[in-house]
Amino acid sequence: MGSESTLFGFPKYPPFEFGKPRFPQNTFLGRYLHYLDVVDPSTLFTSDKKLEESMVLLKRYKNGERNVATDEQLWKAQKVTQAILHPDTGEKILPPFRMSGYVPFGWITVTGMCLPNPSWPTLLFWQWINQSHNALVNYANRNATQPQPLSKYVFAYGTAVMSACSVAAGLTYLIKKSSSLPPTTRLIIQRFVPLPATSMASSLNVLSMRFAELQTGIAVYEKDGKTVGISKEAAKRAVTDTTLVRAFLPIPILLAPPCIMPFVEKLKWVQKSGVRHLFANAVVCTISFAISLPIALALFPSECEIAVADLEPELRSKTTQTHLYYNKGL
Repeated sequence: MGSESTLFGFPKYPPFEFGKPRFPQNTFLGRYLHYLDVVDPSTLFTSDKKLEESMVLLKRYKNGERNVATDEQLWKAQKVTQAILHPDTGEKILPPFRMSGYVPFGWITVTGMCLPNPSWPTLLFWQWINQSHNALVNYANRNATQPQPLSKYVFAYGTAVMSACSVAAGLTYLIKKSSSLPPTTRLIIQRFVPLPATSMASSLNVLSMRFAELQTGIAVYEKDGKTVGISKEAAKRAVTDTTLVRAFLPIPILLAPPCIMPFVEKLKWVQKSGVRHLFANAVVCTISFAISLPIALALFPSECEIAVADLEPELRSKTTQTHLYYNKGL
């Protein structure tokens, strides 16, 4: 039986459905609550024993043992496995590259990019670190129904890093050479340089890392999980939606700190030392990062629906369903 307690109007632990999200995905709020589970950093501390127990519990349920555990226990077991294991390969994702590890392992990078008036080496270093982390997260959470050669991902990584560094360096150069702007104005604008650089580079990062999917296609399947075939149209939608998410993601992360920090810097406690200023900057950046991540991910559901009529002709004859599904990737 599902729990009677609610969360923002939704049952907190509804009747368990294997492989399905705990909250409805047809609303933004439902997807937001779902992704709060996905990015929950507490799953980073899950032991191998706990993971194994969760996998066994879900396997027993899938094999027909419907009374093996309560709905709450089953939902928590599925949360653990989905946070740690890749949905296509079933392999463990390394903690720094899980979505639950995106904030705990990425806050240092975000803080570094938001440092005021950075030197050229500092600027390029943090853009390189950020795009390296993004590339590895994109690779770890890709749609893996069709294997791709490593060389394509290496090329994609180089493209993303070059684009991020080029845009950031170009904007910084133009601002510093703009003699018509007062020094204070240039400093304020300089704070926002990471935003367009990172947003553009993050989009190119996804397109580059997952371009091979557009060429080979990804798996589409029926509601019960039965694979129907490989679709390039589904791949195009998956990559497009993920690119839009990654383009939006840096906006609140990198927009909030430059707006907030000028006020924080006026506090006497912050002005007493450079260490306190750095600490305040890190706190503001981390909070912005943590708040914006599930919002960005909730723009689109992870498992997407596509009308059979929109698929390739050779796939339409392989199913009697009107809609099929595919894993968008994160």
